[in-house]
Amino acid sequence: MKINKKKFIYLISPNTIHNSFYNNLKLVLKTKKVSFFQLRLKNCSLKKKIIIGKKIKNICKKNKVKFIINDDPLLALKLDADGCHLGQKDMNIYIAKKILGKKIIGITCHNSMNLAKKAIKAKADYIAFGAFNQSKTKKIKHVASLKILNKVKKFTKTPLVAIGGINSVNYKNLLLNNANYLAISGYIWKNKKYKPLQAIERLK
Repeated sequence: MKINKKKFIYLISPNTIHNSFYNNLKLVLKTKKVSFFQLRLKNCSLKKKIIIGKKIKNICKKNKVKFIINDDPLLALKLDADGCHLGQKDMNIYIAKKILGKKIIGITCHNSMNLAKKAIKAKADYIAFGAFNQSKTKKIKHVASLKILNKVKKFTKTPLVAIGGINSVNYKNLLLNNANYLAISGYIWKNKKYKPLQAIERLK
């Protein structure tokens, strides 16, 4: 998977999607800073996920952004998404590959060298580490240090994604320490100071 340095944002959806969201998403994706958009809805029926997913997929396609589904390879297949992101407690990557074929599969590796090596061996398309900072989006069970990014980069060309409380103050440090993409959610969608478009424009 080719790394696009200008499009370093891996944008994650808010947990709840309202009608105003779609217009904000269009504005945010038009900035050409986003490589991936992940649909992450925890408390939603499958039917609703499919309706929302179809709308978002069209917006992503128009803006040349890869559309990724969180946790659910079968939903990714159903929506013909570009791929799926798997946590450590989700489906095994080898089974997911059988379902999704050549689509993108990314793996959460927390702060673990061992998990990273396993994911690389299984030919994950990207590996994600975190949390690097306190996050508003989810409770933090694993804390990651910049050391892990620098260590892993020495033995793989697999793109590295940094996760966790990333904002306009702390994002540059992660890019300077070998993160190829920054997974961002709360800073864009739950920012009390800036609207989504203003928030993303502060990430230069």
